[in-house]
Amino acid sequence: MSQTLHGFSGVVRHLLATFLAVSLVACSSGPQKPKPAELSPGVDLLGVRQAWVTKIAEVSLPLDVRVVDQRVAVAASNGTVAVLDASTGADIWRFSLGSPLSAGIGYDGQRAAVVTLGNEVVVLEAGRETWRQRLNAVSLTAPLVAGGRVFVLGADRTVSAFDGQSGRRLWQQQRSGEALVLRQAGVLMAVGDTLVVGLSGKLVGLNPLNGSVRWEAAIASPRGVNDIERLVDLVAGVSREGTVICARAFQAAVGCADAARGTVLWTKPATGATGVRGDRDFIFGAEADGTVVAWRRADGERAWTQELLRYRNLGTPLAAGRSVVVGDGTGLLHFLSREDGSPMARVSTDGTAIVAAPVLAGNTLVVVTRGGGVFGFRPE
Repeated sequence: MSQTLHGFSGVVRHLLATFLAVSLVACSSGPQKPKPAELSPGVDLLGVRQAWVTKIAEVSLPLDVRVVDQRVAVAASNGTVAVLDASTGADIWRFSLGSPLSAGIGYDGQRAAVVTLGNEVVVLEAGRETWRQRLNAVSLTAPLVAGGRVFVLGADRTVSAFDGQSGRRLWQQQRSGEALVLRQAGVLMAVGDTLVVGLSGKLVGLNPLNGSVRWEAAIASPRGVNDIERLVDLVAGVSREGTVICARAFQAAVGCADAARGTVLWTKPATGATGVRGDRDFIFGAEADGTVVAWRRADGERAWTQELLRYRNLGTPLAAGRSVVVGDGTGLLHFLSREDGSPMARVSTDGTAIVAAPVLAGNTLVVVTRGGGVFGFRPE
């Protein structure tokens, strides 16, 4: 496979590689998919009510919903970008770029940033476009808007920094590596004065001023004899407590690293494809078969597993108070006990898959569906 791919140009090679990686992973379970687990009768140990609902457009891009104070930033595949009031769901502002998106959304309370299918990073303020810049490759990861800059992680493992006001490119850091990359959002975040990026199976700390590498911490390493078997990438959805970051390597491992020292604290084998979230005690994630797992943050040992939601196409969970909240492929939102994983409540949305990790804005739980529904839930 490697010899065949090497005959293409760089761009075509990258697109073919990502397509092959995803196609092979999707087909690995064979044509007969296991049936989702039958749900038990609804439980009502935790009162949850729908407070509001609004609509954007279909969401098929890797979406990272951002919250700043009581403002929630969302984006749709057709180029709709909106900032909502978390208390009511009403628009603070909304803008249509007229360009389909490949990734979104970055937001710092002032600037919002998305990436188009035409490989342009676009920045908006107060509901109007302020600048856009061409990228060298497709990006599937939401830009990071922080410290007056906009950072972009390309699917070719290029990290770029732009001035937030003018759009001037400040620096670019490229990591050469494997022939294949995962067509899925990766890790891009700020921890103190360090830019933390997921490159292959490593968390890498960069100086945000010039892109120089400060440290590297391997959550998983490539293994196998061919490009498919050696594919390893960190996926979007991480848990941060202080300087400790916990992340998932696609279908390989879950682990935690200390961003202050650049050291790995622990790693454990895990087979999931979506991100993790957590609190000060646990890390929560869904394995590929829909088993929800809680790992102890201190040492990575499993605290509990829950198999009641197997094969329901679960996304990245959220730790919220005494519950763990996770959405499934049918638009249901499941509330599990953080102590033992037992069901506590279940609410429905619009019948389409929940496509982004749930987020909290004050006491409002916000979820977005593939059909473009944005729902706000609150405790009763």
